[in-house]
Amino acid sequence: MNGAGPRILVFAGSIRAGAFSGKTADAAVRELALQGAAVTRISLADYPLPLMNQDLERESGVPEPAVRLAHMIAAHDGLLIATPEYNASVPPLLKNTIDWVSRVNQDRQGQPFRAFKGKVMALCSSSNGNYAGIRAINHLRAILVHCGAEVISPQCSVPRGQDAFDDEGNFRDDALRKSMANVCRALIERAGLTRA
Repeated sequence: MNGAGPRILVFAGSIRAGAFSGKTADAAVRELALQGAAVTRISLADYPLPLMNQDLERESGVPEPAVRLAHMIAAHDGLLIATPEYNASVPPLLKNTIDWVSRVNQDRQGQPFRAFKGKVMALCSSSNGNYAGIRAINHLRAILVHCGAEVISPQCSVPRGQDAFDDEGNFRDDALRKSMANVCRALIERAGLTRA
């Protein structure tokens, strides 16, 4: 974690090596830090979860990685998710993660708890085509709003991900740089207002 501004958690909806969403998340981390946020970048690979199954939940409870991630989200003032697009929607890894985290309904002291409720969030998307993950980001926004999150309006969608980044992982296109800067600025401002 670095910086002294609002605490922002960042992760991508893919754990594939070289994923465009991972590169987008990394670009967001750099911009957030540049604007003074205290940024934590995590990988969903560190929170492995079985497929959401209410029989499993009834037998064993919510898996510990989902509980850890829920409390990680709650410990931050804001969250930025960078999603890829699979078949015009949210990838299964990300949807499964959200589903499990949304099932965490008590904190470690047994008090009522919802990680997403009222949490300020920003969304980014990416794809290898011209649509830039727009369909996925719209579905993701609807899911998170349903979970009680406050998803800010500005978003950054990256088309043609295979060509979007230079060798240092920065956007080649100035419009994308400005779009990411705008998203990060709006997230920091809003998260700062709701800061604990």
